[in-house]
Amino acid sequence: MEADAVLDCMGLYCPMPIIETTDKIKELEVGQVLEVIADDKGIVTDMPAWCESTGHEFLGIEEKHGEYRVYVKKRADQYPITNNQGE
Repeated sequence: MEADAVLDCMGLYCPMPIIETTDKIKELEVGQVLEVIADDKGIVTDMPAWCESTGHEFLGIEEKHGEYRVYVKKRADQYPITNNQGE
């Protein structure tokens, strides 16, 4: 998959890949794709959950020999606003 930016999180463990992704995605324009490379298998569940909570689009993940490549599309300049009533 073609990415506009790459973030190397090899050797970093939860929660650092998500923290680094949060910082890096702010540098991208809406619609651009970020590729995150990590060796922490927690990213398999953490990144889709992060995308769901922030409004970015989880495009998929590739795994080869313990290396994970995760693709995220920037969907908005701001994270979604939620209210306390769950609406």
